[in-house]
Amino acid sequence: MTTRLKILAINGSERDGNTADVLRHAAAIAEQRGVEFEVVDLRNIWMERCGPCGNCNDRPVPCALTDGVPGVVQKMIEADGIVFAAPVHGFGTASLMQTFIERAGVGYLRFDRPLSNKVAGIISVARRYSAGEVWAQLTVNALLNRMIVVGSGFPATVHALHRGDALNDDEGLTNVQRLVDRMVDMIQLLDEHRRLTGRDDLLASGDVNERVGLALNETQVPA
Repeated sequence: MTTRLKILAINGSERDGNTADVLRHAAAIAEQRGVEFEVVDLRNIWMERCGPCGNCNDRPVPCALTDGVPGVVQKMIEADGIVFAAPVHGFGTASLMQTFIERAGVGYLRFDRPLSNKVAGIISVARRYSAGEVWAQLTVNALLNRMIVVGSGFPATVHALHRGDALNDDEGLTNVQRLVDRMVDMIQLLDEHRRLTGRDDLLASGDVNERVGLALNETQVPA
């Protein structure tokens, strides 16, 4: 029996608002394509901020903080594709998403890059300003994790001010549809490759931790 393909969306908004509406729109598109679409709302996850230990670059084991982050990371590892969606707050990425990518990235994902070769999609929601900057930051985060980022033509940035406005941004929603369709196409292509070749290592990821060999915390003595 073939396992149903799955996209996991990480919603970095503090409220059930425009970003959630956009993800419900994305879910409907994925379901029409026969792909499961699950949303993790970070506002419902117990998530500590990074602590004062300061040993993230040297620690050989996952983060010692005990909260809901490792559970979300495990869901990401089990999914075929991941959507990172966040609103713009204060001209930057909403604080919940910022905290999550810091905690998940340095605390769990950096050791062996378990998201390598998973398909990634990025959505930002903004009144008008900084949508591109937030979209770019989340894209770089996906690339850092060696994910396959699919393009949608124009970036999937949706403009909204009041609750419900996102569903009136026809161009933004069209770009979201293109993004989800492209993600599904790539996920299905990679799944077909696995079935035909019997290989899970679709693309060689090279070294598991690009920090190895870097003198990140070593004192540099001037020549």
